[in-house]
Amino acid sequence: MYEEFVRDRITQLRLQKGVSEYKMSYDLGHSRGYVYNISSGKSLPPLSEFFAICDYFGITPSEFFDDKVTRPELLQKALEGLKQLNEDDLQLILNFIDRLKGDARC
Repeated sequence: MYEEFVRDRITQLRLQKGVSEYKMSYDLGHSRGYVYNISSGKSLPPLSEFFAICDYFGITPSEFFDDKVTRPELLQKALEGLKQLNEDDLQLILNFIDRLKGDARC
């Protein structure tokens, strides 16, 4: 079960990033079939390589395993931006989010 999740999640994130299995393998410093072997179920990455894969996608390991977040790299960028805002600006953003969700509170 977990093996399938890891394979599928790597494929999902790779496709969202718009890179081929070959390019990702090359970027990670492996032979051209490295990511293919993971995606096809022939192998799983060791823990150290899993961390490198998370870095490649710009996400944390916990974000990797949170399948409710389909674009974790965008969420990470948003969080980094939010950390730089003052309290008034954060409240404006929260109001905007509520409005988008249809939960406007007056």
